[in-house]
Amino acid sequence: MWNYEKRLQYPVKITQTNPQIAQVIISQYGGPDGELAASMRYLAQRYTMPYNTVAGVLTDIGTEELAHFEMICAIVYQLTRNLTPEEIKESGFDKYYVDHTLALWPQAAGGIPFNACEFQSKGDVITDLTEDMAADATC
Repeated sequence: MWNYEKRLQYPVKITQTNPQIAQVIISQYGGPDGELAASMRYLAQRYTMPYNTVAGVLTDIGTEELAHFEMICAIVYQLTRNLTPEEIKESGFDKYYVDHTLALWPQAAGGIPFNACEFQSKGDVITDLTEDMAADATC
């Protein structure tokens, strides 16, 4: 189990909205190489890792990815909070807004919803660690 401190590891303080940037950054939230996939990847792979030290490292990394996930949520929220209907339409954020309003929902920048098929957990040390390195190389 983890101890959770009710604060962001690195505070996010965005004062100006920018829905165009939010539409790109949202991929780091729920895209194929985003923080949600990363945290699920590491936290799932730790169970079949035959080396306790490496399993511990996967747990640590998965937890760290959850902290990144939380920061991306704060970024997207702050970039889109209090948008006017005109700003939503002009920025192209209306396609997202129709389904989710200004709520946070994991998807890729292209609008594809998060899907667990975007990461793998095979139970093979080499395969799983190669997957981890490939995914982290694209972030």
